[in-house]
Amino acid sequence: MGALIHLDESCLGNGREGENPGGAAGLIEVRLRSGVERRDFYLSEPATTNNRMALAGAAEALRILSGKDRRVMVRMVSDSEYLVKGMREWVPGWRRRNWTRKGGAIMNLELWQALVEAAEGHDVTWAWVRGHKGHPKNEYADHLAVRAAREQVQSNGPVPSAFLDWLESERVKGKYLEYDPDTEV
Repeated sequence: MGALIHLDESCLGNGREGENPGGAAGLIEVRLRSGVERRDFYLSEPATTNNRMALAGAAEALRILSGKDRRVMVRMVSDSEYLVKGMREWVPGWRRRNWTRKGGAIMNLELWQALVEAAEGHDVTWAWVRGHKGHPKNEYADHLAVRAAREQVQSNGPVPSAFLDWLESERVKGKYLEYDPDTEV
């Protein structure tokens, strides 16, 4: 079985002083004989950063897949260069050096370690997509993450996806008219 997961994160006021609420979310897709099964998930924190939410969201997605008690081939797609570059390039070196880096402490170390642990149970590839450039699944994940940050809500695991309803509402606005949501899965 393989899964495609589109992730995004949001931190309202990222980088400003004070408590900045954040959210992370994802669209999980699995192709079955009967068609494409879609699930959403989202989480929030009252005081965080974009980077912390990107790591937390990716780890949550992998934990959800771990509930299947089997290894899953997973393609994780995110607009967070921090997340994708970190998992592709930085983590292997940090692990070789016993979770240290040449330039000092690793920011968000506990989240990186939790993400690596969650990823070890699966065959994961990491892909970067430019954010806010009209990719429907990235835009949908952003929609979920911003809502989670604003409303400070959590899905508490996977929930039935509203992606196709969201896509239809966007098509009413004239967007994504030629887009086939099942071609990527």
